[in-house]
Amino acid sequence: MTQSSKPTCHLIRPGTTYEGKQGLSYFAGIAAETVGSSGICMHLLAMPPGARAKAHLHENHETAIYVLSGEVHTWYGDRLEEHIVARAGDLFYIPAGVPHLPANLSGSPASAVIARTDPNEQESVVLLPHLDTLVPA
Repeated sequence: MTQSSKPTCHLIRPGTTYEGKQGLSYFAGIAAETVGSSGICMHLLAMPPGARAKAHLHENHETAIYVLSGEVHTWYGDRLEEHIVARAGDLFYIPAGVPHLPANLSGSPASAVIARTDPNEQESVVLLPHLDTLVPA
């Protein structure tokens, strides 16, 4: 292996954003696209008051979320029949393939660190538009 192809460490200072398929804006972070990661993706999400994602799942990839500030309601399950509220300081786990829809119903911003076992930022996102109407806007 030559010096130029040897893996190395990377520092990311979130600044640029990208629009996710889910309908939310993410701060670019650790991903195959930014640092060449092969097994993980981690980024920041800031949800303004009233923000709501589209119903979706991540095929074959787990998600771990740490809520930094605010609170986020998440409906999950085959018909989004389950509901939790994750608040600042909470950790939330979403297994691979589980439909979910997060929303910030409060009047304050919410933010979270999100990590997935998919190194690509959006590759495993599958939108589920037939579930969007199951959660009131």
